[in-house]
Amino acid sequence: MRPAEANHPTASPRSRSMRGSRLFKKITKRYDLYLMLLLPIAWYLLFQYGPLYGLQIAFKDFNPAKGIVGSKWVGFEQFTRFFDSYYFWRLLWNTISINLFSLLIAFPIPIVLALIIQELPSRGFSKWLQNITYLPHFISIVVIVGMLQLFLSPKSGPVNGLIEAFGGTPIRFLEEAAWFKPIFISSNIWQNMGWQSIMYIAALIGINPQLYEAAKMDGASRLRRIWHISLPGIVPVIVILLILDIGHFMNIGFEKVLLMQNSMNIEASDVISTFVYTTGILKGEYSYTAAIGLFNAVINLALLLVVNRFARKLSETSLW
Repeated sequence: MRPAEANHPTASPRSRSMRGSRLFKKITKRYDLYLMLLLPIAWYLLFQYGPLYGLQIAFKDFNPAKGIVGSKWVGFEQFTRFFDSYYFWRLLWNTISINLFSLLIAFPIPIVLALIIQELPSRGFSKWLQNITYLPHFISIVVIVGMLQLFLSPKSGPVNGLIEAFGGTPIRFLEEAAWFKPIFISSNIWQNMGWQSIMYIAALIGINPQLYEAAKMDGASRLRRIWHISLPGIVPVIVILLILDIGHFMNIGFEKVLLMQNSMNIEASDVISTFVYTTGILKGEYSYTAAIGLFNAVINLALLLVVNRFARKLSETSLW
């Protein structure tokens, strides 16, 4: 077939058939690898895409006795109820502020930690620092909250013991709304910074060592080598991880917030995820909280699309 005929509309079915045949041969040749994909694909279909059928209860007055199909359609009534509620702005601000401050403060710390570990002259000390910062990631959230309650106790906690030793008065850290967000964010940083630095360390190891040698020959200082070689070398990884973080911007560590939450710090600790749990699961308002969850997911999706497009234009690095 000549090239001119290959582009002709009448030749397209045949070319598609040939491409399909080649694809089928490739699949049959490596069938064992494709079989390994069946389990994760089935998991995603059952537990990620299957539940999407139930999203329609966000637009209904769901009655478990009547089922999803038999329940009354109410349109956007559940969304309007949420937007008009007195706690809407509190939930939205708490959710956004915790995630925003976490992104601004916590996101750069693993990058700095990875650079420090990479630049340490002693390999033994760098490995020790890695291990020390990795360990908190494997501690249970329940244990982490228990540690916070123990260390920050106004009666027997060592933190308040130091405050009293310097002439101060004990502070009820976990019972005051003003302290909830700083404690939540700082404890998250302590727990996750070592684990999150793994990707950056791997990216730094992949940078060509000859670039550093050439920079040394030219008289570049350590800071200049970091600024002009190390950071540009890991920019693609930084952009990808930043996009992924913003993709679940509205999601907070639900378990930890719930464990730290009490009636005295509720003004700062009440976020969308905990509200969905207490109202939807405990009180049984399934349609109402499904609408709130859908609202939350739509914001995440919109942020992901916007940031991914912006990153693609700015740095030519994106998820797709």
